Amino acid sequence: MAKKTKAKKAKRVVAKKKAAPKRVLPVPNGYHTVTPHLIVGNCAEALAWYGKAFGAKELSRMAGPDGKVMHSEIRIGDSIVMLSDEQPPLSAVVGVRKAPTNLGGNTGGLMLYVKDVDAWFTKAVGAGGKVSMPVTDMFWGDRYGQLVDPFGHVWAIATRKANLTQKQMMKAAQESMSQAPAQQQAA
Repeated sequence: MAKKTKAKKAKRVVAKKKAAPKRVLPVPNGYHTVTPHLIVGNCAEALAWYGKAFGAKELSRMAGPDGKVMHSEIRIGDSIVMLSDEQPPLSAVVGVRKAPTNLGGNTGGLMLYVKDVDAWFTKAVGAGGKVSMPVTDMFWGDRYGQLVDPFGHVWAIATRKANLTQKQMMKAAQESMSQAPAQQQAA
């Protein structure tokens, strides 16, 4: 009789554990506190391009009634980036959210830290990215370059080469800035 009681209690404990609700995390697993969300003119093309250029893995895609992508997510390295097609105004305050190519400019960019900036940059340019700043060694300790993707977004790509103190960085910046005018005059 005692064995049956213990068995019933054990079953109830297991049942209670299974029925317990999962704890909801305020920042979901896999996300960081800040997650970029890009607006593009053709989200389906952008998803394919980011896969080709940066090795992005598509995580999700939701189409709206008109077939446009309302929301999608990709993973580049350990980070998630959200994307969507341009959408009609969400409210009078927000207005139309436009892709940089339709806005006539952009208001920000994305930064990728990678193991081999030269390889990543070459791959992205080979996929159609336009170089806006060639990869070079920078005064703050990064090997760094910038490109614009076919959808108008600016991507900075870098590999940290040296960990500099603020004082070392300021000295290197002053040296770099003092050489810039001389290099421009020589060109």
